[in-house]
Amino acid sequence: MASSADSFASNISLANFSKATELKQRIWFTIGALIVFRFLSFVPLPGINARALSQLADQTQGGIIDMFNMFTGGSLERMSLIALGVMPYITASIVVQMASALHPTLAALKKEGTTGRQKLNQYTRYGTVFLCTIQGWFLAVGLESFGASSGIAAVVDPGLMFRIGAVISLVGGTMFLLWLGEQITSRGIGNGVSLIIMAGIVAQFPTFVTNMASGYSEGSIATGILLGFIVMVVGLILLISFFERAQRRLLVQYPKRATQRGMMQADRSHLPLKLNTAGVIPPIFASSLLLLPLTITQFAGNALDPDGGVGGSFGTVLQYLQHGQPLYMTLYGLGIIFFCFFYTAVVFNPEETAQNLKKNGGFIPGIRPGKRTEEYLDYVLTRITVIGAIYLTFVCVVPEYMIAQTGVPLFLGGTSLLIVVNVTVDTISQIQSHLLAHQYGDLIKKAKLKGRLR
Repeated sequence: MASSADSFASNISLANFSKATELKQRIWFTIGALIVFRFLSFVPLPGINARALSQLADQTQGGIIDMFNMFTGGSLERMSLIALGVMPYITASIVVQMASALHPTLAALKKEGTTGRQKLNQYTRYGTVFLCTIQGWFLAVGLESFGASSGIAAVVDPGLMFRIGAVISLVGGTMFLLWLGEQITSRGIGNGVSLIIMAGIVAQFPTFVTNMASGYSEGSIATGILLGFIVMVVGLILLISFFERAQRRLLVQYPKRATQRGMMQADRSHLPLKLNTAGVIPPIFASSLLLLPLTITQFAGNALDPDGGVGGSFGTVLQYLQHGQPLYMTLYGLGIIFFCFFYTAVVFNPEETAQNLKKNGGFIPGIRPGKRTEEYLDYVLTRITVIGAIYLTFVCVVPEYMIAQTGVPLFLGGTSLLIVVNVTVDTISQIQSHLLAHQYGDLIKKAKLKGRLR
């Protein structure tokens, strides 16, 4: 059942868009910042042999590098200044978020309001720099040995100076992206970091369409397969749009309060519980863990003997963990389900929510405040998380199954579709909020003008 606010927002006329000067400025600023991001993705690291790197890029297909390359818009494949993208910041924020739910000191900071959130954001930035330094160093070392088995050098002059220069460049690139994302959030429209990730994914969409069209014209992709992919993508987009906005709204009632006219009136509100509280974190974590052995093998090169004990074990594991294999899809689905429950338990605390309701005098009708409310919230959250985990597993496993059956690489997988649809819906909601505020402003001005005329 749509609320009155949703109904009013849906009736907003886009004719007011031309009058919303501030909104247009925000949109143009966002577009300009994303253009800067795309330009930076083509600036290579100092000391990189771009031609040799493009020849070696095909050797790392199928690993975790492909997933991170998708999030960075091809920057990792080209080894640009922003090759690490904003993934270190995402990882650091997840770690700080989990630590604030488990560590008493950080949990106390979280309850301090604006000051506590600023300190947690500062810790997140420190963690981002630390992760960028570690990842940048290992990436530089891996680039020096990358392609050694093929006799192709990806680095012009390997050594300590190249590693230090690469680390400084990568840290600077990631921190600049973080600053750019903050500028988009404050001066643009939408969440800046999320828009940067979405822009990286969407930037590769024309290449995917071109490859599909060329494959269809050459006869390697049948008409039925092409139509099946289109139907699947459209269906998944509609499914994601529905489930990401789905909520279980719990009625919360407050004691009766005296109004200005002396009447007693009870206040009511709703506690919204999202069906998918974990977002896109479960598929990212699950796929990262499963693709880690393949990535280690690709960067190790000849260091692992295929006839030896360790090399032979790795080879056997990789045979069963390839994309489309039954074991891979089974473990992928189980990993998504596990991280759905794990991350939901981290980000939502039923005990804290129940205590906050009790302090404010609110209660759920039919449920006693305190411990009973906590148990009821945990019960409801567990039930809706089961549905959310099934939905996430279906969205992420179906593309993998289609790829395995047809042999056609699908660019828009479940994780990328989740990110693109979520960010698009969030951005549209913010645009509607700005239009709504502008429309309210016009109504207030008209009311004041009528009052003066009287």
